[in-house]
Amino acid sequence: MRKIVNTVVIVPLALVLLAFALANRRFVTLSFNPFDTSDAALALTLPLFIVIIASAMLGVLAGGLAVWFGQRRHRKAARRLEAEAAQARTELAELRRNLAFPAPSPRPGVAPLAIAQDKQHATL
Repeated sequence: MRKIVNTVVIVPLALVLLAFALANRRFVTLSFNPFDTSDAALALTLPLFIVIIASAMLGVLAGGLAVWFGQRRHRKAARRLEAEAAQARTELAELRRNLAFPAPSPRPGVAPLAIAQDKQHATL
């Protein structure tokens, strides 16, 4: 399966990126000083393809972080529901165990006392 992913997705993507890099080899100057663009202390000279690919990577990273923080409440709810489900499974196992080995009635012919009632008020 991994070989198929490499062949179908990664290899063509690498070829497209290589062609993009070869077409955009000119150097550009990135200036981080908005008031004096000729200030060499706050400027970088890089090939254009590096600037574009790095910008795209930073955008993907920023978008991923935004989505991750945005889904925080959903992850919290999922953890809470998982804990409730685990508690319900434990309670169900206990009830099944009690059903398999019911407590003997104190006297023959006398029904045992109700242990609990469910939401519909049926005796358990």
